[in-house]
Amino acid sequence: MIEALWHTMQTNEVIKTLDTNMDLGLNQAGVEKRLKEYGYNQLEKKEGISPIILFLEQFNNFIVWTLIAAAITSGVLKEWIDTVAIIAIVIINAIIGFIQEYRAEKSLAALQKLSAPFSKVMRNGEISSIPSRYIVPGDIVLLEAGDNVPADSRLCSSFGLRIQEASLTGESTSVSKSTEPLQNPSLPVGDKKNMVFMGTSVTSGKGTCVIVSTGMQTELGKIAGLLQRAGKEETPLQHKLQVFGRKLVYLCLGIVIIVFLLEILRKDPLLEAFLISVSLAVAAIPEGLPAIVTVALALGVQRMVKRHVLIRKLPAVETLGSTMVICSDKTGTLTQNEMTVKKVFIYDKMINVSGTGYAPEGSFSHNGMPLSEVDWQALRKILEIGVLCNNAYLKREDTTWKVIGDPTEGALLTAAAKVNICKDKFEKDYPLILEIPFDSERKKMSTIRKTSDSALLVYEKGAPDVILKDCTKIYMNGEIRDLTKNDIRTILNATCEMAEAALRVLGVAFKLLDHDADPVPDTVEKDMVFAGLLAMIDPPRPEVKDAIAVCNKACIRTVMITGDHKNTAKTIGEELGLLYE
Repeated sequence: MIEALWHTMQTNEVIKTLDTNMDLGLNQAGVEKRLKEYGYNQLEKKEGISPIILFLEQFNNFIVWTLIAAAITSGVLKEWIDTVAIIAIVIINAIIGFIQEYRAEKSLAALQKLSAPFSKVMRNGEISSIPSRYIVPGDIVLLEAGDNVPADSRLCSSFGLRIQEASLTGESTSVSKSTEPLQNPSLPVGDKKNMVFMGTSVTSGKGTCVIVSTGMQTELGKIAGLLQRAGKEETPLQHKLQVFGRKLVYLCLGIVIIVFLLEILRKDPLLEAFLISVSLAVAAIPEGLPAIVTVALALGVQRMVKRHVLIRKLPAVETLGSTMVICSDKTGTLTQNEMTVKKVFIYDKMINVSGTGYAPEGSFSHNGMPLSEVDWQALRKILEIGVLCNNAYLKREDTTWKVIGDPTEGALLTAAAKVNICKDKFEKDYPLILEIPFDSERKKMSTIRKTSDSALLVYEKGAPDVILKDCTKIYMNGEIRDLTKNDIRTILNATCEMAEAALRVLGVAFKLLDHDADPVPDTVEKDMVFAGLLAMIDPPRPEVKDAIAVCNKACIRTVMITGDHKNTAKTIGEELGLLYE
C-alpha cells in the first residue's frame, strides 16, 4: 500500500501519485491489477474455529485435566462407578460450554453478513454503483448526503460537504470538509479536514474523493488490527479456579505422600499402601465443581440472552459480577445521538419544547402555559426558516424515525413536524433557486426560494452572533421593525444562557427580495430580519439514568468519557445522576 501524507498534498499531486484520472477514473485492467496488489476493501477477520477444535478447547482447563487424571486413576484401581461418573461430568461440562460458544459464533457470523454497502464510483468514464469491497486505491468516488464513506480518501471537490465521524472520534456533531492541503504533517484524524475515512457517513452536501487506503490499511482497519492482536486475559473466576485447582492437586499429592509413608511405617504391603493413598486422593477431588460452575455460568448467559446480550465465551459472563468501574463514551451510548430542539427563543419569550429524538411527538409551551396566537405566528416563522434552509430529510422506517443528513438539521425538521410543518410540501410551495452552503469559516447557510407570486425569499441560519451581524431588522409581535442595540443585547444574553445549559444554539433570519433583485451571494445575506433562536441538545437515553442508579447501589463507579465542552458534560452528568457528593 502506498504510504504518503495525503492531507499535505495538492489534489493534482494526489491524483498523479495514485496514477489515476479525475474525469475518467480507473479502467478495468487497472482495477484488477490493484485488487491483486492491495486485496479487497474489507476488514480482515480471523479464521473461524472448527467445531471439533471448539469442543476440544473445553477440556483446556487445569481442573478438567485433574479430573481426567482422577478418572484414569479410578480405572486403574477398577473403581468403575467413580470412573464413569467423573468422565460423564467432564463430557457434560464440555458439551454445555461448546453449545453456548458455537451458538455465539454463528450469531456473530450472521450479524457480519447483514451489511453489504455499495458506492458510486467513476470507472472508464462512467459512474456505476459497485460493492464497496471491490474499491481500490485510485478509485474516484462520488459522495452525497446519506452515503457511507467506503475507504480512506482525499477530497478532490467539496460542496457544503459535512461528515459524521462519530465512529472514529466519538463526536455526534458532523464535521465540515474542504479540499485545501494542510501544512502540519502530524495532524490527528479528527483534524484532517480534507480527508474522509472508512466507517463515517455523509450528513450533507456533495463531494468527490480519490481512494488512498483500503481494507486493513485504513484508520478503521488499523483499529481492527489492534483489537485482533490483543491478547486473551482470563476472567477473575477462571484465574481463581486455576489457582484453586493447583492448590488442590498439591494438597492431594501431599496427602498421598503422607498416607503412603504412614502405611510403610505400619509395615503394610507396598502395593496396598499405594492403592490406599491414591484412593484417598481421588476421593478428595471435587469432581462436581466444574459442572456446578459451568451450569451457573450457563444460567447467567441465559439471563443475558433475555436482555438481548450476546456472550461469546461462557466465562465472560462472570466478568460482570466483578465489575467495579464502568467507563462509557457519552455520544451514542449515554445519549441517543439524536439532536433534539429543547428551546425556542422569540425575543422576550423562552418557549420550551417537549419530546426527545427524531419522533415528531411533543408540544410547545411558555412557563407551562399554552402559546398565544402571536407567539404561534412567530414560532411557525422560525420553524419554517429551519425547514426551508435545510438539506436533511426525516424518514419513518417501520416504527422508527430516522434522519438522512446532518443531525442538527434533522432536529429542526422534527421540531417543525411537531406543528405539522412538512418539508416536502413547503419545498413544493417554495422551490429552491440558490443555496449558499454552510462552511466552518462563514458559520452560516442560506437559501433563496421563490414564492407563488414569483417573489424571492432569503432564509438564513447559523451561529447567533454571525446571523445578528447580517440583520438590521427584527420580527416581533407579528411585525418587522429596526433592530436596536438593546435587542442585540437581549438576544446575546439569551444565547449565553442556553449555551451555559449545554444547548447548541442556532440563529435564524429571513428577508423578502424585490422582484427585480439579482440573487447574488455577496448581497443577499445583507439587511436580514432576525426571527429567533433555536437551542438543541443530544438527549440522554431514558434508560441510562436507572442503569446508573442500579450501578451506584451495587457500588459500581460510573465514569463518562467525552470530548465535549465542560458545561455540556456537566449538564448531561447531572441529568443522568453521574454527579453526586
